[in-house]
Amino acid sequence: MPDAALFPIPNSVNFPGVPCSLHVFEPRYRQMVRQCIDQQLLMGVCHTEKVLHHKEREQSIAEALSSNQATYKPQCIFSAGPVELLEELDDGRMLIQVANEIRLKLGEEKQTLPFGIWTCEELLDTALDDAGELALQQSQAKVLQRLLAITHDNAEAQGILTSSHWQSMPAQTFSFAVAGLLGMPPDTGQTMLEMTSPQGRLDLVLEMINTVGAPLS
Repeated sequence: MPDAALFPIPNSVNFPGVPCSLHVFEPRYRQMVRQCIDQQLLMGVCHTEKVLHHKEREQSIAEALSSNQATYKPQCIFSAGPVELLEELDDGRMLIQVANEIRLKLGEEKQTLPFGIWTCEELLDTALDDAGELALQQSQAKVLQRLLAITHDNAEAQGILTSSHWQSMPAQTFSFAVAGLLGMPPDTGQTMLEMTSPQGRLDLVLEMINTVGAPLS
């Protein structure tokens, strides 16, 4: 039952195995970064359900550095991992990277202010038998084939998809990594994040590719 500090950001859906880079300026979240690093506490950057508290007006960067912005209710399923401080600017802003490792489901809230810390449980995929594993690998190959076909004039995409890293990636890992590679609406991404079937995730990716193409993020 790991603990995680939550950073709710509207439209920010993150997948296991896909790092998340952030520019942090609010005082409470700069404090959260420090605590996560000092106490080896996981951070979860998650999509939101609704606004709990609006900021009163638009603020300049200088004002934002000394006051908090809107407060959001987090989605209950999110990815989390350890935090690395990449750079701290003279005015206090932080550039960080969250190495998303696991998918978590909210449990009990242990701390509300100045930021939320929750006890969570890991959300695992449903186990597959040999036939399911074979079908998943076949779907992975089909998704790769389709992506290579429709990005034939995109040298950067071709370089990613033909790399040894992507070609040898386990199918279950691939089902999240390809979701992170594609540009998709946040609610679709959240739906995919909550799926416990890697086959279902690849089916959704293939349907999206065949319907609307493959905008790469």
